[in-house]
Amino acid sequence: MSRRPPDGEAPVVTAIVVAFDSAHALPDCLDALRGEGIATIVVDNASTDDSAALSERRGARVIRNGRNEGYGRANNTGVRAADTEFVLIVNPDVIVQKGAVAALVDAAQRYPDAGFFAPQIVEPSGRVFFQPRSLLAKHLTNPGGKLVLPEGEACAPFFSGACFLMRRSFFLDLGGFDEKIFLFYEDDDLCRRIADTGAALIYVPQARVGHGRGRSSGPKPGLVFKSRWHQAWSRAYVSRKYGLPDPAPSMFAVNALKTLAAGLSFRRSLIERYGGSAAGALAFLRGRSALRQEGLS
Repeated sequence: MSRRPPDGEAPVVTAIVVAFDSAHALPDCLDALRGEGIATIVVDNASTDDSAALSERRGARVIRNGRNEGYGRANNTGVRAADTEFVLIVNPDVIVQKGAVAALVDAAQRYPDAGFFAPQIVEPSGRVFFQPRSLLAKHLTNPGGKLVLPEGEACAPFFSGACFLMRRSFFLDLGGFDEKIFLFYEDDDLCRRIADTGAALIYVPQARVGHGRGRSSGPKPGLVFKSRWHQAWSRAYVSRKYGLPDPAPSMFAVNALKTLAAGLSFRRSLIERYGGSAAGALAFLRGRSALRQEGLS
């Protein structure tokens, strides 16, 4: 199912890859998709490196955003541009292994009422990434966070957004990723909305992909502060969206104190880390949106 179909037969899967200064990771990602015969759309979030041109050289269709639109918004753009039954959301630091996409499509055909199909994600160390809990899960919250891997296909309330398969029509009917979120927790939110429809989310361990966690974008000054800002803001946003206790006041208080302590030690990395979290929480408390923060509102 993942191979290119015979002439005249429509493909069934389009991969959507959102790039932001991802030229270091894209070659392996795109080459693996091309090796499996997967048509690919790369949505480039105004990269300053060779991401867009590199993607075109490797046969991907490229959509160039004039500015960084954020992860969810860019993925939505890519899904709307696709015309296949299924879409495969793929981070640029993910490498699909042989037969992985075919296994996901096979599962989707065997479970036509399910809404989300997640592969087994293997990190460079060999560790299998399987989220033991989710902030937004209404059931199986696993408060202790103990990691127990399913031995076969299984349902769970949450999976990583690094790589997954969905029917394009269902993704669009749900509204795609929440476009108020610039970065972080968009996968928690999507999984919660899928579960709220009554559709299952299914783990397909025979579909294996490699994930170089944290390698989607190249390092740059201020990236840690920005990342922590959005992580704090997005956590507060989804908590309010689903009626959970507001974590913003405590996040601000704790991280403001840690920022002051880090300042006394002159450790820039810690100042950025804790300062970003404090600033994101404070922005949420003051009613500032993530899109306004990025000049997108």
